[in-house]
Amino acid sequence: MKNIRNFSIIAHIDHGKSTLADRMLEMTKTVSAREMKEQVLDQMDLEREKGITIKLAPVTMDYQGQDGQPYLFNLIDTPGHVDFSYEVSRSLACCEGALLVVDASQGIQAQTLSNLYLALEHDLEIIPVINKIDLPNARVDEVQKEIEQILGSKPEEILRISAKTGQGVKELFEEIITKVPPPQETEGETKALIFDSVYDSYQGVIAYVRIFSGSIKKRQKMKLFSTDTDIDILETGIFQPQRTVIDEIKSGEVGYIVTGLKDLKDCKVGDTVCTAQESKPLPGYKKMLPLVFASFYPVDADDYPTFKDALEKLSLNDASLAYEFENSRALGRGFRCGFLGLLHLEIIQERLKREFDLNLVITVPTVSYYVSKRNGEEIKIYNPSEMPEASEVLEIKEPWAKVDIILPQTNIGGVMELVSQYRGTFKNTEYLDSERVIMHFEMPLSSIISDFYDKLKSVSSGYASLNYEVLKDYRASDLVKLDILIMEEKVDAFSRMIPRDDAFHEGKRILEKLKEVLPSKSFQIPLQAAISGKIIARENIKALKKDVTAKLYGGDITRKRKLLDKQKKGKKKMQQVGKVDIPQEAFLAVLRK
Repeated sequence: MKNIRNFSIIAHIDHGKSTLADRMLEMTKTVSAREMKEQVLDQMDLEREKGITIKLAPVTMDYQGQDGQPYLFNLIDTPGHVDFSYEVSRSLACCEGALLVVDASQGIQAQTLSNLYLALEHDLEIIPVINKIDLPNARVDEVQKEIEQILGSKPEEILRISAKTGQGVKELFEEIITKVPPPQETEGETKALIFDSVYDSYQGVIAYVRIFSGSIKKRQKMKLFSTDTDIDILETGIFQPQRTVIDEIKSGEVGYIVTGLKDLKDCKVGDTVCTAQESKPLPGYKKMLPLVFASFYPVDADDYPTFKDALEKLSLNDASLAYEFENSRALGRGFRCGFLGLLHLEIIQERLKREFDLNLVITVPTVSYYVSKRNGEEIKIYNPSEMPEASEVLEIKEPWAKVDIILPQTNIGGVMELVSQYRGTFKNTEYLDSERVIMHFEMPLSSIISDFYDKLKSVSSGYASLNYEVLKDYRASDLVKLDILIMEEKVDAFSRMIPRDDAFHEGKRILEKLKEVLPSKSFQIPLQAAISGKIIARENIKALKKDVTAKLYGGDITRKRKLLDKQKKGKKKMQQVGKVDIPQEAFLAVLRK
Protein backbone atom coordinates (compact mmCIF):
# COMPACT_ATOMS: atom_id res chain seq x y z
CA MET A 1 0.00 0.00 0.00
CA LYS A 2 2.92 2.40 0.55
CA ASN A 3 3.32 2.67 -3.26
CA ILE A 4 -0.35 3.54 -3.97
CA ARG A 5 -1.36 7.16 -4.58
CA ASN A 6 -5.02 8.17 -4.88
CA PHE A 7 -5.65 11.71 -6.15
CA SER A 8 -8.09 13.92 -8.06
CA ILE A 9 -7.64 16.82 -10.43
CA ILE A 10 -9.79 19.84 -9.48
CA ALA A 11 -10.10 23.12 -11.35
CA HIS A 12 -12.46 25.67 -12.85
CA ILE A 13 -14.12 24.68 -16.12
CA ASP A 14 -11.73 24.78 -19.14
CA HIS A 15 -8.51 25.11 -17.13
CA GLY A 16 -6.98 21.95 -18.59
CA LYS A 17 -7.99 19.05 -16.28
CA SER A 18 -8.80 16.63 -19.11
CA THR A 19 -5.67 17.60 -21.09
CA LEU A 20 -3.48 16.97 -18.02
CA ALA A 21 -5.17 13.57 -17.55
CA ASP A 22 -4.43 12.81 -21.24
CA ARG A 23 -0.71 13.58 -20.77
CA MET A 24 -0.55 11.41 -17.65
CA LEU A 25 -2.16 8.48 -19.47
CA GLU A 26 0.21 8.98 -22.40
CA MET A 27 3.38 9.25 -20.32
CA THR A 28 2.53 6.19 -18.20
CA LYS A 29 1.62 4.26 -21.40
CA THR A 30 -1.79 3.43 -19.90
CA VAL A 31 -3.21 4.33 -23.32
CA SER A 32 -1.26 3.32 -26.42
CA ALA A 33 -0.26 5.89 -29.05
CA ARG A 34 -2.72 4.29 -31.48
CA GLU A 35 -5.65 4.67 -29.04
CA MET A 36 -4.65 8.15 -27.86
CA LYS A 37 -7.08 10.99 -28.54
CA GLU A 38 -8.10 14.24 -26.86
CA GLN A 39 -10.24 13.97 -23.72
CA VAL A 40 -9.70 10.21 -23.31
CA LEU A 41 -11.59 10.11 -20.00
CA ASP A 42 -14.56 12.12 -21.33
CA GLN A 43 -16.41 9.20 -22.87
CA MET A 44 -19.83 10.79 -23.44
CA ASP A 45 -20.49 12.47 -26.80
CA LEU A 46 -21.93 15.44 -24.91
CA GLU A 47 -18.67 15.97 -23.02
CA ARG A 48 -16.68 16.03 -26.25
CA GLU A 49 -19.11 18.38 -28.03
CA LYS A 50 -19.28 20.88 -25.17
CA GLY A 51 -15.61 20.52 -24.21
CA ILE A 52 -16.48 20.00 -20.54
CA THR A 53 -16.31 17.11 -18.08
CA ILE A 54 -19.75 16.04 -16.84
CA LYS A 55 -19.05 12.68 -15.18
CA LEU A 56 -16.20 11.80 -12.82
CA ALA A 57 -13.89 9.24 -14.46
CA PRO A 58 -11.48 6.93 -12.54
CA VAL A 59 -8.33 5.44 -14.09
CA THR A 60 -5.44 3.33 -12.76
CA MET A 61 -1.89 4.05 -14.00
CA ASP A 62 1.44 2.25 -13.42
CA TYR A 63 4.42 4.57 -12.96
CA GLN A 64 8.12 3.89 -12.45
CA GLY A 65 9.46 6.49 -10.00
CA GLN A 66 12.91 8.07 -10.16
CA ASP A 67 13.72 6.11 -7.00
CA GLY A 68 13.29 2.89 -9.05
CA GLN A 69 10.10 1.92 -7.21
CA PRO A 70 6.90 0.96 -9.11
CA TYR A 71 3.88 3.07 -8.13
CA LEU A 72 0.16 2.62 -8.66
CA PHE A 73 -1.65 5.91 -9.36
CA ASN A 74 -5.44 6.02 -9.05
CA LEU A 75 -6.64 9.25 -10.66
CA ILE A 76 -10.24 10.45 -10.56
CA ASP A 77 -10.90 13.20 -13.13
CA THR A 78 -13.65 15.59 -11.96
CA PRO A 79 -16.02 18.13 -13.57
CA GLY A 80 -15.36 21.86 -13.22
CA HIS A 81 -18.85 23.38 -13.49
CA VAL A 82 -20.72 24.41 -10.34
CA ASP A 83 -23.71 22.21 -11.30
CA PHE A 84 -21.58 19.07 -10.93
CA SER A 85 -19.91 19.83 -7.58
CA TYR A 86 -21.53 16.66 -6.15
CA GLU A 87 -19.42 14.61 -8.58
CA VAL A 88 -16.34 16.43 -7.24
CA SER A 89 -17.20 15.79 -3.58
CA ARG A 90 -17.70 12.05 -4.25
CA SER A 91 -14.33 11.85 -6.01
CA LEU A 92 -12.51 13.61 -3.18
CA ALA A 93 -13.88 11.18 -0.58
CA CYS A 94 -11.87 8.39 -2.30
CA CYS A 95 -8.55 10.29 -2.42
CA GLU A 96 -5.70 11.39 -0.17
CA GLY A 97 -4.58 14.27 -2.40
CA ALA A 98 -5.74 16.74 -5.08
CA LEU A 99 -4.03 18.63 -7.91
CA LEU A 100 -5.37 22.19 -7.96
CA VAL A 101 -4.96 23.26 -11.61
CA VAL A 102 -5.08 26.99 -12.45
CA ASP A 103 -4.98 28.44 -15.99
CA ALA A 104 -1.94 30.73 -16.39
CA SER A 105 -3.89 33.12 -18.64
CA GLN A 106 -7.14 33.28 -16.59
CA GLY A 107 -5.88 32.94 -13.03
CA ILE A 108 -7.99 31.83 -10.08
CA GLN A 109 -11.72 31.64 -10.91
CA ALA A 110 -14.79 31.31 -8.69
CA GLN A 111 -15.15 27.55 -9.11
CA THR A 112 -11.41 27.08 -8.41
CA LEU A 113 -12.03 28.40 -4.89
CA SER A 114 -15.19 26.32 -4.45
CA ASN A 115 -13.38 23.09 -5.39
CA LEU A 116 -10.41 24.05 -3.21
CA TYR A 117 -12.67 24.46 -0.16
CA LEU A 118 -14.26 21.06 -0.92
CA ALA A 119 -10.79 19.45 -0.96
CA LEU A 120 -9.80 21.16 2.30
CA GLU A 121 -13.02 19.90 3.94
CA HIS A 122 -11.92 16.35 3.06
CA ASP A 123 -8.49 17.12 4.61
CA LEU A 124 -6.61 16.36 1.38
CA GLU A 125 -3.02 17.25 0.52
CA ILE A 126 -3.21 20.06 -2.09
CA ILE A 127 -0.61 20.34 -4.87
CA PRO A 128 -1.02 23.73 -6.66
CA VAL A 129 -0.29 23.61 -10.41
CA ILE A 130 -0.14 26.49 -12.91
CA ASN A 131 -1.11 25.13 -16.34
CA LYS A 132 -0.82 26.52 -19.90
CA ILE A 133 2.49 28.28 -19.27
CA ASP A 134 3.23 27.91 -23.02
CA LEU A 135 0.48 30.38 -23.98
CA PRO A 136 1.64 33.79 -25.29
CA ASN A 137 -0.73 35.60 -22.89
CA ALA A 138 0.24 33.53 -19.81
CA ARG A 139 0.52 35.58 -16.59
CA VAL A 140 2.53 33.01 -14.65
CA ASP A 141 4.08 35.27 -11.98
CA GLU A 142 0.78 37.07 -11.28
CA VAL A 143 -1.14 33.78 -11.01
CA GLN A 144 1.55 32.41 -8.69
CA LYS A 145 1.03 35.37 -6.35
CA GLU A 146 -2.74 34.74 -6.38
CA ILE A 147 -2.19 31.09 -5.36
CA GLU A 148 0.30 32.14 -2.66
CA GLN A 149 -2.31 34.54 -1.25
CA ILE A 150 -5.18 32.01 -1.31
CA LEU A 151 -3.30 28.84 -0.23
CA GLY A 152 -0.39 30.32 1.69
CA SER A 153 1.97 28.20 -0.43
CA LYS A 154 5.68 28.91 -0.87
CA PRO A 155 6.79 29.82 -4.44
CA GLU A 156 8.82 26.60 -4.80
CA GLU A 157 5.74 24.49 -3.92
CA ILE A 158 3.78 25.75 -6.95
CA LEU A 159 4.50 23.72 -10.08
CA ARG A 160 4.50 25.23 -13.57
CA ILE A 161 3.41 22.92 -16.39
CA SER A 162 1.97 22.76 -19.88
CA ALA A 163 -0.44 19.82 -20.06
CA LYS A 164 -0.60 20.27 -23.85
CA THR A 165 3.14 19.89 -24.51
CA GLY A 166 3.93 17.72 -21.47
CA GLN A 167 6.39 20.28 -20.01
CA GLY A 168 6.73 19.80 -16.23
CA VAL A 169 4.42 16.75 -16.04
CA LYS A 170 7.27 14.33 -15.06
CA GLU A 171 8.15 16.64 -12.16
CA LEU A 172 4.46 16.63 -11.22
CA PHE A 173 4.50 12.81 -10.96
CA GLU A 174 7.44 12.98 -8.53
CA GLU A 175 5.64 15.69 -6.52
CA ILE A 176 2.59 13.39 -6.22
CA ILE A 177 4.82 10.58 -4.90
CA THR A 178 6.44 12.94 -2.38
CA LYS A 179 3.43 14.99 -1.22
CA VAL A 180 0.35 12.73 -1.47
CA PRO A 181 0.27 10.26 1.44
CA PRO A 182 -0.38 6.56 0.71
CA PRO A 183 -3.69 5.02 1.89
CA GLN A 184 -3.76 4.16 5.58
CA GLU A 185 -3.74 0.51 6.64
CA THR A 186 -7.03 -0.41 8.36
CA GLU A 187 -7.66 -3.77 9.92
CA GLY A 188 -10.93 -5.69 10.10
CA GLU A 189 -13.50 -7.00 7.69
CA THR A 190 -13.69 -5.93 4.05
CA LYS A 191 -15.21 -2.47 3.56
CA ALA A 192 -15.58 -0.51 0.31
CA LEU A 193 -17.30 2.79 -0.48
CA ILE A 194 -19.48 3.04 -3.61
CA PHE A 195 -18.66 6.41 -5.21
CA ASP A 196 -20.47 5.88 -8.53
CA SER A 197 -22.43 3.23 -10.43
CA VAL A 198 -23.71 2.46 -13.92
CA TYR A 199 -26.26 0.05 -15.36
CA ASP A 200 -25.39 -2.58 -17.96
CA SER A 201 -28.16 -4.45 -19.80
CA TYR A 202 -26.28 -7.77 -19.49
CA GLN A 203 -24.38 -7.48 -16.20
CA GLY A 204 -26.84 -5.38 -14.18
CA VAL A 205 -25.56 -2.73 -11.74
CA ILE A 206 -21.79 -2.10 -11.85
CA ALA A 207 -20.54 -0.27 -8.74
CA TYR A 208 -17.36 1.86 -8.70
CA VAL A 209 -15.65 1.33 -5.34
CA ARG A 210 -12.70 2.45 -3.23
CA ILE A 211 -11.50 -0.36 -0.90
CA PHE A 212 -10.76 0.90 2.61
CA SER A 213 -10.00 -2.46 4.25
CA GLY A 214 -9.71 -6.09 3.19
CA SER A 215 -10.12 -7.10 -0.45
CA ILE A 216 -12.84 -8.14 -2.92
CA LYS A 217 -12.60 -11.18 -5.20
CA LYS A 218 -14.81 -12.75 -7.84
CA ARG A 219 -17.57 -15.05 -6.46
CA GLN A 220 -17.17 -13.52 -2.98
CA LYS A 221 -20.43 -13.04 -1.05
CA MET A 222 -20.92 -9.42 0.09
CA LYS A 223 -23.65 -7.20 1.47
CA LEU A 224 -24.85 -3.67 0.67
CA PHE A 225 -25.18 -2.07 4.09
CA SER A 226 -28.03 0.46 3.73
CA THR A 227 -30.42 -1.82 1.81
CA ASP A 228 -29.23 -5.05 3.52
CA THR A 229 -29.01 -6.68 0.07
CA ASP A 230 -26.84 -9.79 -0.40
CA ILE A 231 -24.77 -9.91 -3.59
CA ASP A 232 -22.43 -12.39 -5.28
CA ILE A 233 -19.52 -10.59 -6.94
CA LEU A 234 -19.61 -11.66 -10.61
CA GLU A 235 -16.51 -9.73 -11.69
CA THR A 236 -13.86 -7.41 -10.26
CA GLY A 237 -11.61 -5.04 -12.15
CA ILE A 238 -9.86 -1.68 -12.53
CA PHE A 239 -10.09 1.18 -15.06
CA GLN A 240 -7.30 1.51 -17.66
CA PRO A 241 -9.32 3.60 -18.67
CA GLN A 242 -11.71 0.93 -20.00
CA ARG A 243 -12.90 -1.70 -17.54
CA THR A 244 -10.13 -4.29 -17.18
CA VAL A 245 -10.82 -7.57 -15.34
CA ILE A 246 -8.44 -8.55 -12.49
CA ASP A 247 -8.75 -11.33 -9.89
CA GLU A 248 -8.80 -9.14 -6.77
CA ILE A 249 -9.10 -5.48 -5.71
CA LYS A 250 -7.04 -4.85 -2.57
CA SER A 251 -7.17 -2.33 0.26
CA GLY A 252 -6.35 1.23 -0.86
CA GLU A 253 -7.23 0.56 -4.51
CA VAL A 254 -9.98 1.93 -6.75
CA GLY A 255 -11.92 -0.37 -9.09
CA TYR A 256 -15.32 -1.78 -9.95
CA ILE A 257 -17.47 -4.75 -8.98
CA VAL A 258 -20.24 -6.35 -11.05
CA THR A 259 -23.11 -6.96 -8.61
CA GLY A 260 -25.59 -8.60 -11.01
CA LEU A 261 -28.40 -6.59 -9.39
CA LYS A 262 -31.29 -5.78 -11.73
CA ASP A 263 -33.23 -3.59 -9.31
CA LEU A 264 -31.62 -0.15 -9.56
CA LYS A 265 -32.94 0.96 -6.13
CA ASP A 266 -30.83 -1.63 -4.28
CA CYS A 267 -27.47 -0.03 -5.11
CA LYS A 268 -27.05 3.53 -3.80
CA VAL A 269 -24.11 5.87 -4.24
CA GLY A 270 -22.46 6.40 -0.84
CA ASP A 271 -23.39 2.92 0.42
CA THR A 272 -20.86 0.54 1.99
CA VAL A 273 -20.07 -2.86 0.48
CA CYS A 274 -19.08 -5.17 3.33
CA THR A 275 -18.95 -8.78 4.48
CA ALA A 276 -21.96 -10.16 6.35
CA GLN A 277 -20.21 -9.80 9.73
CA GLU A 278 -19.52 -6.08 9.31
CA SER A 279 -21.75 -3.87 11.47
CA LYS A 280 -20.49 -0.29 11.00
CA PRO A 281 -20.70 1.49 7.58
CA LEU A 282 -18.16 3.89 6.13
CA PRO A 283 -19.12 7.56 6.23
CA GLY A 284 -21.05 8.12 2.98
CA TYR A 285 -22.29 11.28 1.32
CA LYS A 286 -25.00 13.67 2.36
CA LYS A 287 -27.80 13.55 -0.19
CA MET A 288 -27.66 16.58 -2.48
CA LEU A 289 -30.86 18.62 -2.37
CA PRO A 290 -32.06 19.73 -5.82
CA LEU A 291 -32.13 23.49 -6.38
CA VAL A 292 -34.00 23.78 -9.69
CA PHE A 293 -37.23 21.99 -10.57
CA ALA A 294 -38.86 21.36 -13.95
CA SER A 295 -41.55 18.96 -15.16
CA PHE A 296 -40.86 16.55 -18.04
CA TYR A 297 -43.70 15.04 -20.10
CA PRO A 298 -43.37 12.67 -23.08
CA VAL A 299 -44.93 14.12 -26.25
CA ASP A 300 -46.27 10.65 -27.08
CA ALA A 301 -48.20 9.21 -24.10
CA ASP A 302 -47.12 5.68 -25.13
CA ASP A 303 -43.50 6.64 -24.30
CA TYR A 304 -44.28 6.99 -20.57
CA PRO A 305 -42.99 3.49 -19.52
CA THR A 306 -39.76 4.06 -21.51
CA PHE A 307 -39.39 7.49 -19.93
CA LYS A 308 -39.81 6.08 -16.40
CA ASP A 309 -37.20 3.38 -17.07
CA ALA A 310 -34.81 5.98 -18.54
CA LEU A 311 -35.02 8.18 -15.43
CA GLU A 312 -34.26 5.19 -13.18
CA LYS A 313 -31.12 4.37 -15.17
CA LEU A 314 -29.96 7.99 -15.28
CA SER A 315 -30.49 8.45 -11.52
CA LEU A 316 -28.23 5.44 -10.91
CA ASN A 317 -25.52 7.10 -13.01
CA ASP A 318 -26.26 10.59 -11.63
CA ALA A 319 -26.99 10.50 -7.89
CA SER A 320 -27.94 14.21 -7.78
CA LEU A 321 -30.98 13.72 -10.08
CA ALA A 322 -34.30 13.57 -8.18
CA TYR A 323 -37.74 12.86 -9.68
CA GLU A 324 -41.34 12.10 -8.68
CA PHE A 325 -44.52 11.29 -10.59
CA GLU A 326 -46.73 14.19 -11.71
CA ASN A 327 -49.97 14.33 -13.70
CA SER A 328 -50.98 17.41 -15.70
CA ARG A 329 -54.44 18.01 -17.15
CA ALA A 330 -52.90 19.61 -20.24
CA LEU A 331 -49.76 17.49 -20.73
CA GLY A 332 -50.65 14.08 -19.28
CA ARG A 333 -48.39 11.82 -17.18
CA GLY A 334 -44.83 12.89 -16.48
CA PHE A 335 -42.26 13.52 -13.76
CA ARG A 336 -41.29 16.50 -11.64
CA CYS A 337 -37.46 16.46 -11.73
CA GLY A 338 -34.97 18.21 -9.46
CA PHE A 339 -31.54 19.42 -10.66
CA LEU A 340 -28.48 21.18 -9.26
CA GLY A 341 -28.66 23.93 -11.89
CA LEU A 342 -29.68 24.83 -15.44
CA LEU A 343 -26.68 23.13 -17.09
CA HIS A 344 -27.52 19.95 -15.18
CA LEU A 345 -31.09 20.21 -16.52
CA GLU A 346 -29.84 20.75 -20.08
CA ILE A 347 -27.49 17.73 -19.88
CA ILE A 348 -30.22 15.40 -18.56
CA GLN A 349 -32.64 16.62 -21.25
CA GLU A 350 -30.05 15.94 -23.96
CA ARG A 351 -29.16 12.50 -22.57
CA LEU A 352 -32.84 11.47 -22.48
CA LYS A 353 -33.16 12.51 -26.10
CA ARG A 354 -29.94 10.86 -27.37
CA GLU A 355 -29.65 7.74 -25.25
CA PHE A 356 -33.34 6.82 -25.04
CA ASP A 357 -34.77 8.53 -28.16
CA LEU A 358 -37.42 10.41 -26.14
CA ASN A 359 -39.26 13.50 -27.35
CA LEU A 360 -40.19 15.53 -24.26
CA VAL A 361 -42.02 18.70 -23.27
CA ILE A 362 -40.21 20.56 -20.47
CA THR A 363 -41.81 23.24 -18.29
CA VAL A 364 -40.23 26.47 -17.10
CA PRO A 365 -37.60 25.76 -14.36
CA THR A 366 -38.54 27.00 -10.86
CA VAL A 367 -37.26 26.74 -7.28
CA SER A 368 -39.06 25.59 -4.13
CA TYR A 369 -41.00 28.01 -1.87
CA TYR A 370 -42.42 27.99 1.65
CA VAL A 371 -45.97 29.37 1.83
CA SER A 372 -47.51 30.47 5.15
CA LYS A 373 -51.32 30.29 5.06
CA ARG A 374 -53.70 32.45 7.07
CA ASN A 375 -54.87 29.41 9.08
CA GLY A 376 -51.32 29.04 10.50
CA GLU A 377 -50.27 26.15 8.23
CA GLU A 378 -46.95 26.28 6.35
CA ILE A 379 -46.48 24.23 3.16
CA LYS A 380 -43.54 23.72 0.78
CA ILE A 381 -44.32 23.92 -2.93
CA TYR A 382 -42.14 22.84 -5.85
CA ASN A 383 -44.50 23.92 -8.62
CA PRO A 384 -46.40 27.23 -9.01
CA SER A 385 -49.53 25.20 -9.84
CA GLU A 386 -49.51 24.01 -6.18
CA MET A 387 -49.85 27.59 -4.92
CA PRO A 388 -53.03 28.14 -2.81
CA GLU A 389 -55.49 30.92 -3.67
CA ALA A 390 -54.11 34.42 -3.02
CA SER A 391 -56.77 35.05 -0.34
CA GLU A 392 -55.36 32.11 1.70
CA VAL A 393 -51.70 33.18 1.50
CA LEU A 394 -50.14 35.18 4.34
CA GLU A 395 -46.45 35.08 3.33
CA ILE A 396 -44.20 33.51 0.67
CA LYS A 397 -40.55 32.66 1.39
CA GLU A 398 -37.96 31.85 -1.29
CA PRO A 399 -34.41 30.40 -1.17
CA TRP A 400 -31.43 32.75 -1.26
CA ALA A 401 -27.82 32.03 -2.19
CA LYS A 402 -24.39 33.38 -1.32
CA VAL A 403 -22.78 34.45 -4.61
CA ASP A 404 -19.04 34.94 -5.22
CA ILE A 405 -18.01 36.73 -8.41
CA ILE A 406 -14.38 37.13 -9.49
CA LEU A 407 -13.95 39.96 -12.02
CA PRO A 408 -11.62 42.74 -13.24
CA GLN A 409 -11.82 45.96 -11.20
CA THR A 410 -12.90 47.88 -14.31
CA ASN A 411 -16.22 45.95 -14.36
CA ILE A 412 -17.26 46.53 -10.72
CA GLY A 413 -19.83 49.24 -11.59
CA GLY A 414 -21.56 47.20 -14.30
CA VAL A 415 -21.77 44.07 -12.11
CA MET A 416 -23.14 46.06 -9.13
CA GLU A 417 -25.89 47.48 -11.36
CA LEU A 418 -26.69 44.05 -12.83
CA VAL A 419 -26.95 42.38 -9.40
CA SER A 420 -29.30 45.11 -8.13
CA GLN A 421 -31.58 44.50 -11.15
CA TYR A 422 -31.78 40.84 -10.09
CA ARG A 423 -32.71 41.74 -6.48
CA GLY A 424 -29.26 40.99 -5.07
CA THR A 425 -27.61 42.67 -2.07
CA PHE A 426 -23.91 43.56 -1.85
CA LYS A 427 -21.91 42.16 1.11
CA ASN A 428 -18.20 42.95 0.66
CA THR A 429 -15.21 42.98 -1.71
CA GLU A 430 -11.81 41.26 -1.46
CA TYR A 431 -8.85 42.22 -3.64
CA LEU A 432 -6.98 39.32 -5.29
CA ASP A 433 -4.34 41.54 -6.86
CA SER A 434 -4.02 44.99 -8.44
CA GLU A 435 -6.42 44.06 -11.25
CA ARG A 436 -8.97 41.51 -9.96
CA VAL A 437 -11.41 41.35 -7.07
CA ILE A 438 -13.81 38.86 -5.44
CA MET A 439 -17.23 40.42 -4.82
CA HIS A 440 -19.64 38.76 -2.39
CA PHE A 441 -23.41 39.11 -2.80
CA GLU A 442 -26.61 37.50 -1.60
CA MET A 443 -29.30 36.88 -4.23
CA PRO A 444 -32.60 35.01 -4.64
CA LEU A 445 -31.89 31.61 -6.18
CA SER A 446 -34.67 32.17 -8.73
CA SER A 447 -32.71 35.16 -10.10
CA ILE A 448 -29.51 33.12 -10.51
CA ILE A 449 -31.20 30.31 -12.45
CA SER A 450 -32.70 32.71 -14.97
CA ASP A 451 -30.35 34.32 -17.50
CA PHE A 452 -28.17 36.03 -14.86
CA TYR A 453 -24.98 34.14 -15.80
CA ASP A 454 -25.31 35.12 -19.49
CA LYS A 455 -25.86 38.76 -18.55
CA LEU A 456 -22.86 38.64 -16.18
CA LYS A 457 -20.61 37.38 -18.97
CA SER A 458 -21.94 40.12 -21.24
CA VAL A 459 -21.44 42.99 -18.78
CA SER A 460 -17.89 41.82 -17.93
CA SER A 461 -16.84 41.07 -21.54
CA GLY A 462 -16.55 37.40 -20.58
CA TYR A 463 -14.01 37.91 -17.78
CA ALA A 464 -16.24 37.36 -14.72
CA SER A 465 -16.69 33.92 -13.14
CA LEU A 466 -19.42 32.96 -10.72
CA ASN A 467 -19.92 30.44 -7.92
CA TYR A 468 -22.92 30.18 -5.60
CA GLU A 469 -23.92 28.29 -2.49
CA VAL A 470 -27.53 28.07 -1.33
CA LEU A 471 -28.18 29.47 2.15
CA LYS A 472 -30.18 27.42 4.64
CA ASP A 473 -32.73 30.09 5.47
CA TYR A 474 -35.67 31.06 3.22
CA ARG A 475 -36.55 34.77 3.12
CA ALA A 476 -39.92 36.48 2.77
CA SER A 477 -40.50 38.23 -0.58
CA ASP A 478 -43.40 40.04 -2.24
CA LEU A 479 -44.10 37.38 -4.87
CA VAL A 480 -47.18 36.59 -6.95
CA LYS A 481 -48.18 33.68 -9.14
CA LEU A 482 -48.37 34.66 -12.82
CA ASP A 483 -50.71 32.49 -14.90
CA ILE A 484 -50.73 32.27 -18.71
CA LEU A 485 -54.03 31.51 -20.44
CA ILE A 486 -54.31 30.26 -24.04
CA MET A 487 -57.84 30.20 -25.47
CA GLU A 488 -58.96 31.21 -21.93
CA GLU A 489 -57.54 27.92 -20.59
CA LYS A 490 -54.81 28.11 -17.92
CA VAL A 491 -51.58 26.32 -18.98
CA ASP A 492 -49.85 25.20 -15.75
CA ALA A 493 -46.54 24.62 -17.55
CA PHE A 494 -46.16 28.40 -18.07
CA SER A 495 -47.11 29.45 -14.50
CA ARG A 496 -44.33 31.02 -12.46
CA MET A 497 -43.62 32.90 -9.23
CA ILE A 498 -42.25 36.41 -9.80
CA PRO A 499 -41.85 39.69 -7.85
CA ARG A 500 -45.08 41.71 -7.88
CA ASP A 501 -43.35 44.75 -9.43
CA ASP A 502 -42.17 42.68 -12.42
CA ALA A 503 -45.51 40.95 -13.07
CA PHE A 504 -46.81 43.18 -15.89
CA HIS A 505 -43.52 43.36 -17.83
CA GLU A 506 -42.88 39.61 -17.46
CA GLY A 507 -46.45 38.74 -18.47
CA LYS A 508 -46.19 41.00 -21.53
CA ARG A 509 -42.81 39.47 -22.48
CA ILE A 510 -44.13 35.89 -22.30
CA LEU A 511 -47.22 36.72 -24.38
CA GLU A 512 -45.11 38.42 -27.06
CA LYS A 513 -42.81 35.36 -27.21
CA LEU A 514 -45.79 33.00 -27.48
CA LYS A 515 -47.28 35.17 -30.22
CA GLU A 516 -44.08 34.67 -32.22
CA VAL A 517 -43.75 30.90 -31.82
CA LEU A 518 -47.32 29.52 -31.63
CA PRO A 519 -48.63 28.53 -35.08
CA SER A 520 -51.63 30.47 -36.44
CA LYS A 521 -54.96 28.67 -36.83
CA SER A 522 -58.06 29.40 -38.88
CA PHE A 523 -59.48 31.18 -35.82
CA GLN A 524 -58.18 33.91 -33.50
CA ILE A 525 -56.16 32.69 -30.48
CA PRO A 526 -56.34 34.96 -27.41
CA LEU A 527 -53.27 34.94 -25.10
CA GLN A 528 -53.67 36.36 -21.57
CA ALA A 529 -51.52 36.90 -18.48
CA ALA A 530 -53.34 36.88 -15.13
CA ILE A 531 -52.71 37.29 -11.40
CA SER A 532 -55.33 35.80 -9.06
CA GLY A 533 -57.84 35.68 -11.94
CA LYS A 534 -57.27 39.34 -12.91
CA ILE A 535 -56.07 39.82 -16.51
CA ILE A 536 -53.03 42.12 -16.61
CA ALA A 537 -51.93 41.71 -20.26
CA ARG A 538 -53.32 40.35 -23.53
CA GLU A 539 -52.17 39.53 -27.05
CA ASN A 540 -54.03 37.97 -29.99
CA ILE A 541 -52.75 35.61 -32.66
CA LYS A 542 -54.71 36.59 -35.75
CA ALA A 543 -56.68 33.98 -37.66
CA LEU A 544 -55.38 32.65 -40.95
CA LYS A 545 -57.45 34.22 -43.71
CA LYS A 546 -58.60 32.14 -46.63
CA ASP A 547 -59.90 33.98 -49.68
CA VAL A 548 -63.30 32.24 -50.01
CA THR A 549 -64.41 34.71 -52.72
CA ALA A 550 -61.54 33.82 -55.08
CA LYS A 551 -63.74 31.41 -57.06
CA LEU A 552 -66.34 34.18 -57.81
CA TYR A 553 -66.02 35.77 -61.22
CA GLY A 554 -68.86 38.25 -61.16
CA GLY A 555 -72.46 38.61 -60.10
CA ASP A 556 -74.21 40.45 -57.31
CA ILE A 557 -72.42 41.60 -54.12
CA THR A 558 -74.85 39.45 -52.07
CA ARG A 559 -73.12 36.27 -53.34
CA LYS A 560 -69.81 37.54 -51.95
CA ARG A 561 -71.41 38.62 -48.66
CA LYS A 562 -73.07 35.21 -48.28
CA LEU A 563 -69.70 33.38 -48.50
CA LEU A 564 -68.00 35.80 -46.07
CA ASP A 565 -70.81 35.41 -43.49
CA LYS A 566 -70.55 31.64 -43.77
CA GLN A 567 -66.77 31.86 -43.14
CA LYS A 568 -67.35 34.13 -40.13
CA LYS A 569 -69.79 31.67 -38.53
CA GLY A 570 -67.37 28.79 -39.16
CA LYS A 571 -64.50 30.64 -37.43
CA LYS A 572 -66.72 31.44 -34.45
CA LYS A 573 -67.62 27.76 -34.10
CA MET A 574 -63.97 26.72 -34.51
CA GLN A 575 -62.95 29.11 -31.72
CA GLN A 576 -65.33 27.31 -29.36
CA VAL A 577 -64.11 23.77 -30.17
CA GLY A 578 -60.66 24.36 -31.69
CA LYS A 579 -57.50 23.08 -29.97
CA VAL A 580 -54.06 24.72 -29.81
CA ASP A 581 -51.04 22.37 -29.74
CA ILE A 582 -48.11 23.93 -27.89
CA PRO A 583 -44.75 22.98 -29.50
CA GLN A 584 -41.57 22.48 -27.42
CA GLU A 585 -40.13 25.65 -29.01
CA ALA A 586 -42.75 27.67 -27.11
CA PHE A 587 -41.48 26.42 -23.74
CA LEU A 588 -37.87 27.10 -24.73
CA ALA A 589 -38.73 30.59 -26.01
CA VAL A 590 -40.34 31.52 -22.69
CA LEU A 591 -37.16 30.42 -20.88
CA ARG A 592 -34.95 32.86 -22.76
CA LYS A 593 -35.29 36.52 -21.87
